Amino acid sequence: MLTTLAVIGLAFSLDLLIGEPPTPIHPVAWFGRLVGVLDRVWSTDDRRQRLAGLVIAALCPLVPATVAAGAVLAATELHPIGGGIVAALLLFLTTSLRSLLELTEGVVAATDGSLERAREDVRGLVGRDASTLSAGELRSGAVESAAENLADGLVATLLAFAVLAPVSLPAAGAIAAWIKAVNTLDSMLGYPSKPIGTASARLDDLVMYLPARIAAGAITIAAGDPLALVRARQWARVPPSPNSGWPMATLACALAVRLEKPDVYVLNPGGELPTLADGQRAVTVVGRAAVVSIVLAVVLAIVVSEFGRDLEAYWQALATLNTEHAARVRPK
Repeated sequence: MLTTLAVIGLAFSLDLLIGEPPTPIHPVAWFGRLVGVLDRVWSTDDRRQRLAGLVIAALCPLVPATVAAGAVLAATELHPIGGGIVAALLLFLTTSLRSLLELTEGVVAATDGSLERAREDVRGLVGRDASTLSAGELRSGAVESAAENLADGLVATLLAFAVLAPVSLPAAGAIAAWIKAVNTLDSMLGYPSKPIGTASARLDDLVMYLPARIAAGAITIAAGDPLALVRARQWARVPPSPNSGWPMATLACALAVRLEKPDVYVLNPGGELPTLADGQRAVTVVGRAAVVSIVLAVVLAIVVSEFGRDLEAYWQALATLNTEHAARVRPK
């Protein structure tokens, strides 16, 4: 149990100290290059292209997952502490908090002075065309991305890691790498115009079902508005994604603002687009929601650890009873 808490603590200490590692040495970028090689026209027939995408979605995430599990196992063989350090590095590399908050804050701040800089910086958060977006629309994009990436970039990987870490650090490292790979596949391939990305998009929808809703709950707690999630229900399904609308709509309701992707969706339409102060508050709320998520991860790890301990004690007691029973009935 203490090992799991130490691993989580080290991972987020690294995030606070370092932030996002440089792209050339980031394993997620390496995986992205692999996906880029596979993102091609394998067949002119859409059905066969979707089949190729199914194979990619099924097999590609297994590559980083296998490497991650092997790295933790190898480090453990070298030194008992080594496995924990490598597992912490994996969690650090597959989650992102500081860089998300800093980029969101930077875009929001830039809208108060240089819209061109804000339009340039927002590309690191959203994929939409920002060339004609107003200051409010740029802030909206940044706030939406912060909410969505809380689920994608933190909650999904962290909670899965926390559940498995007390049982097996190699398995925890593997699931963290697998989820990050699934998210990366979806971000690169999961567009309606790409038949090869259909399976990746569906897999990501499945994986993110619970994390998106947990992130929405964390935002509600962080904002101190217990009804924000209730109010958000009517807009949570408006975006094309079945999951991203939950944290985005919840944050919109918690901030009492309208979040809008032009010609695609509007969340909390009765509000106004975020002001500079709203954008700054959004960064604060998402940061607090991240802390709530980390606390939840710790609680989950403790519960799993205690359950495992009770289960082990049960099996030991059962084995003792069986041994004693066998001794009593053994013929003399």
